[in-house]
Amino acid sequence: MRVPAPVAYIALYAALYAAFGVASPFWPKFFETRALTPEQIGVILAAALLVRLVAGPFVGTLADFLQSLRLILAFCAAFAAAAAAALLWANGFWLLLLVTLVQAAALAPTTSIADALAVNAARPQLAGRPFEYGWIRGAASAAFICGTLIIGQLITSTDLTRVIWLNAALLVAAAGATALVPRVSPSSTPSTGMPKLASEIYGLVGIARFRILILVSALIYGSHAMHDAFAVIRWSNAGIDTSAISVLWSEAVAAEVIVFFLIGPALLNRLGARGAAALAATAGIIRWSVAGTMTSVVALAIVQPLHGLTFALLHLACMRLMAALVPARMAATAQSLYAFGAGAVTAALTLFSGFFYARYGGGAFAAMAVLCGLALPLAWFGFGDAQDRSARAR
Repeated sequence: MRVPAPVAYIALYAALYAAFGVASPFWPKFFETRALTPEQIGVILAAALLVRLVAGPFVGTLADFLQSLRLILAFCAAFAAAAAAALLWANGFWLLLLVTLVQAAALAPTTSIADALAVNAARPQLAGRPFEYGWIRGAASAAFICGTLIIGQLITSTDLTRVIWLNAALLVAAAGATALVPRVSPSSTPSTGMPKLASEIYGLVGIARFRILILVSALIYGSHAMHDAFAVIRWSNAGIDTSAISVLWSEAVAAEVIVFFLIGPALLNRLGARGAAALAATAGIIRWSVAGTMTSVVALAIVQPLHGLTFALLHLACMRLMAALVPARMAATAQSLYAFGAGAVTAALTLFSGFFYARYGGGAFAAMAVLCGLALPLAWFGFGDAQDRSARAR
């Protein structure tokens, strides 16, 4: 019996993002239990980030070249599961570094290829767009939260082996779920050689609105770097207790899920990709301005839900515009470049955020508001309105 497309994609995304939720928060602690120093842990995490930045676009382009997105996704998820299991037997800094980098390389393209499949399946011209991409991505965020909450009840501060086993099991489940995902037919035959592939990549990068999309997303996503690195430290130094901090952080994640599931699709259909992206930039200006000038729990509680706009709504807008601009045969490459732009800028800003925060304190958040200010006119004038008309027509 054929599984309905929305159910298949929810199964895929839930398994994949639950695997991230199980492991991502606990990797540093796992490495600490393996007797690594903080400096060594930092090196491993930074090196893994660099590997992901390189591997994502490379494997995404390979998937487009072979026109085998589901097969490549299944292989990457399964290989990442094997690498996770190998961590149980890895000891010493160099071996742990090697295995972690292998897993990072395997995981890097999974979300981009999954998004390429889901966005293509949700294109308006395909059977009237049978489902909202936001439903799928909202299920992913919810699964991430569930994974984190569940594993937190199963581990101790000294024994994190269940993190590895559950991460590996969920990645295997994600690999299996790719068989349920319906094939999305490309708009042309597969590339026949490297010259053809290079020409198609050049054509993709030559789309002005696609370049602006990469820039806008990099600026707004990158503006989260200061918050992710120093918000908890700033709140704690201001006397906010840990229970309130956890509520503030959970507010942001809950808003993300709500926007993906409910508010985001409606806003996107009403405002179009251009209006939604501009709204996300405006929300970023407000959010980081308040975060940099106030440490009142009430004020922070009011602006934390803006994460649903600065992240989730922007992501939906970018997916809508990408579906309108990018040929299906280049979807994985486009998704990989999108992820690379945001990842590279976020990594650079994270690196410099420590220097800014040490020198300016909360004032460093003003720089993040400036980034969103730069993104606002680019989103409004650069995204165009062709996709807006198609959205309203539906």
